[in-house]
Amino acid sequence: MAPTDYSSNNEGQAPRTLEELQALSIAISRGETDLHLGPRAREVLSQLIELRGDQSLLSISSLARRLNVNPSTISRLARALGYERFGELQSLLLSSSLTPTRSFYRQHATAALAADKQDLQAQARQLCGEHQLNIERFMEGLTNEDLDAFATTVMGARRVRLHGMRQFHAFSSFLAYGLGMIRSDVGLLSDDSLGVAEGLASMTAGDVLIAASCKPYTRHVIDVCRAAHDNGIRTIVVTDYSSSPLVRHSEIAILAPHESSFISNSMVTFLGAAECLVNACATVGGDGAAEALSRRDKLIDQLDIEIG
Repeated sequence: MAPTDYSSNNEGQAPRTLEELQALSIAISRGETDLHLGPRAREVLSQLIELRGDQSLLSISSLARRLNVNPSTISRLARALGYERFGELQSLLLSSSLTPTRSFYRQHATAALAADKQDLQAQARQLCGEHQLNIERFMEGLTNEDLDAFATTVMGARRVRLHGMRQFHAFSSFLAYGLGMIRSDVGLLSDDSLGVAEGLASMTAGDVLIAASCKPYTRHVIDVCRAAHDNGIRTIVVTDYSSSPLVRHSEIAILAPHESSFISNSMVTFLGAAECLVNACATVGGDGAAEALSRRDKLIDQLDIEIG
């Protein structure tokens, strides 16, 4: 999410909307508020936000089982956020329509390994349905302010570098390709000629680093975000939860749900998010982005790269 002035519950006023609750959760992760929560409480809060509209929210006992915590933990969290009782937080989280009951947050490789070998299409149908739900949740949490902050920051920077490990290396490459179509000086933080430290050293204050990771988070990516942020590099993260350790070292956080029955972390919503972000940058870039695309098309024609 974009930077927010939602500083704390100094006056005991609880968030009134899901957007305010998300903003407060991010502010807590960044240490920008007087309200301090422990690591487990921060994780529970981010999980509650992701569960908005879910049937497990109908009862504090069922919710506690879902999150594997005591009901008292949830009650204490609600009071810490400024609510007099859990029911007030519950009403806010249930303001989204209830989602169908399905194994959505806990199945990973188990679902694939236990699937009916005679009906692989059913497994594919379930997985695609989960992707649809993830994309819907992504759009519920994404705001116009998030997109504008991302696009304005990226298109206004002198240099943009992207960083991710494992699956997120592919995500970073995809996003770098898209941004490279509409502006200059975009690339991966570490390429064949430079390591990560050298790549960071070549950046100056005001340049932009876009880093990505999701749970279980890669320690190296967290360290890179911390180093970039500490050295004045504007840091944007694409991650899963507001409690993600990347958020603390970021100026802008784009949150993308990913839980599904895929054997690993699903990238579908992250790649969908990348396309949304590139399109937003193209819109904000205006004539400059259009000229960059025209130059690209002209060179593709000159080099006779594509076959009709």
